[in-house]
Amino acid sequence: MNAPDEQPPLTDEDLPVPSHPWPYPLWFAHRGAGRQAPENTLAALRVGAGLGWRAFECDVRLSADGLPFLLHDDTLERTTDAAGAALELNWSELSLLDAGGWHGRIFAGEPLPSLDGIAAFCLRNGHALDLELKSAPGDEERTGRLVAQAVRRLWGEAVHDEQAIWPLLSSFLPEALAAAREVAPEVPRALLVQTLWPDCIDLAERLGCSAMVLEQSLITPERLRQIQRGGLRVLAYTVNDPGRAGALLELGIDGLISDEVDRFVPVD
Repeated sequence: MNAPDEQPPLTDEDLPVPSHPWPYPLWFAHRGAGRQAPENTLAALRVGAGLGWRAFECDVRLSADGLPFLLHDDTLERTTDAAGAALELNWSELSLLDAGGWHGRIFAGEPLPSLDGIAAFCLRNGHALDLELKSAPGDEERTGRLVAQAVRRLWGEAVHDEQAIWPLLSSFLPEALAAAREVAPEVPRALLVQTLWPDCIDLAERLGCSAMVLEQSLITPERLRQIQRGGLRVLAYTVNDPGRAGALLELGIDGLISDEVDRFVPVD
């Protein structure tokens, strides 16, 4: 008999037959190869791809004139040579910034990438994406709507021809996910969760999500079983410890997001 605080191992009977396909690789490189190269740049994706990774988590937001591009923060100073709110600049201004020099001289002059540029690279090379919808306060719905429309435009033909899979649109922002669903319901979505609250699983289901992306310490055998029994996939972020990665794989996790692109071998 198991001790009261122990969970029995998962069996096939514990897990549902998913009601939706899950075509994504198991391993996602966080922000591209965001430690070996400047995060959220084409350089980071190239470095990760060179190490054998074929799926990438990136952060996408909007310029003032509504063009989707990659950047994690609301402001520019941490990862570019500019300062101030990213949302206040048009793409013509953002595209001139240096988003690589902060990481090292070898990356000086690396630009902020547009979603169009990221799509071209990923479609050409057969890479998958988890695109996290980022937004300045008050811009959530516009972000979800315009990014989803751009994803439909950029990937739609390739997906239709079975040459690619949709990016997974993930976010902590329910408003962004709802807006994405309204304009492009066929593009899969995932609710990001850093701290659990009572109805977060119900919220993911109401938003029509395919998955939840949980901070890795939140995942227990019981919680994983609960979410997967409801038909949702579960991804974990940010998993950098080999022991923790192994434990999550044994539990039956659906995806791992990691910074350690030179440490793990991304074998599905």
